[in-house]
This record gives sequence, C-alpha cells and structure tokens, in this order.
Amino acid sequence: MGSEAEKAQWADVTPDAARRLLTAAVEAFAERGYHATTTRDIAGRAGMSPAALYIHYRTKEELLHRISRVGHRLALAMLERAADSDAGPAGRLALAVRGFARWHAEHHTTARVVQYELGALAEEHYAEVLALRRATDRAVRRIVQDGVDAGDFHVPDVGGTTLAVLSLCTDVARWFRPDGRRTPEEVGELYADLVLRMVGAEPAGE
Repeated sequence: MGSEAEKAQWADVTPDAARRLLTAAVEAFAERGYHATTTRDIAGRAGMSPAALYIHYRTKEELLHRISRVGHRLALAMLERAADSDAGPAGRLALAVRGFARWHAEHHTTARVVQYELGALAEEHYAEVLALRRATDRAVRRIVQDGVDAGDFHVPDVGGTTLAVLSLCTDVARWFRPDGRRTPEEVGELYADLVLRMVGAEPAGE
C-alpha cells in the first residue's frame, strides 16, 4: 500500500492496526477526496472491519487531522533546517526548494491530502494546521528577505514571491507520478534552479 517513502513516515504510529488504517486513509482521501470516502472504505483498504476503525480513531476527521498535522510538521521542519543552515541566501533557498519539491514528489499521495483537504478539518484542527502553514511561510519568507537585504535577490514583493515559491512546490503533488519522466530528485533540482532564476540569483550548489 503506497510507496516505501509514504509508508516510512508513519513508522512510529502504533499499534500496527492503527498504522494500517492511517495509510489506508491517506490513499482513500487522495483518490476519492475526504467527503466521498467512508469509514467502510478506509477499513476495507486496511483489511479490517468498519467497527475496528473506531478502536483506534474516534472519527474520520481525526484521521484527516493526524495526517495533516504530521505532513505539515515534516515539511516545516525541513524548511526550518534550510532556513537555519550556514549557506548564503541562494544556497539556503535552493536547499529549501529542493527538499520541499522533492518531498511533495516522494510523498505525493500524502501531500495531496495535506494540501487539498484542509477545508474538511474541524475548526480547532484547522486553526492548528493553519498555524503550521503560517510558520512554513515565515521560514521561506525569511530566506527570501535575507537574500533581498544582502542584494543577492531582486524581487518586487517578498510576500508574493514567497507565495509563488510555496505554490510551485506544493503543486508537484497534483501532477507527479512515480512512473513519469522525472524522479523526485530531478524534480527537486529542476525547481531549485527555477526558483533561483525567479529571484534573480545564480544557481547554487548544496
């Protein structure tokens, strides 16, 4: 069920039945959408009875919240590491974009749920995830602003540029296919180069 990268991110979910239900929910939500997916669909994909789901998760929305929270935290941690690295602005931006785009390719099933099913979260859960998204924006915005302040980047609008960078990377989840022309690594490299050109910087290495 899913790629090895997709399954590995849930390795710390225990017991095994809870992990199977979570990965089944990711696939079902990505394929059918949250509202069109039933608890019976999820349990069936996990090879379990519908009643078994409620032993581990109170509601279908709790599953979506768990997926959204974990996905956003993983992405945020990666971007904050890039923002805090010792590289110059171009190197930090390349590192951030390379990792963020690659993550959305490697975890494209999870990412589709994380990015496109936010509206189905309960109010308090939506607020929690929205705070993580704002922190993600701040991490990238900090890199872009540092580049502008250093004279390395040439952009008219730091906020708008940050939004464009994040949108470019998250859209990978919509179109990426494992059997497509590019690997996740190639997508990351391509997008890092594109974004550096977007901000008027020279392509950077690691």
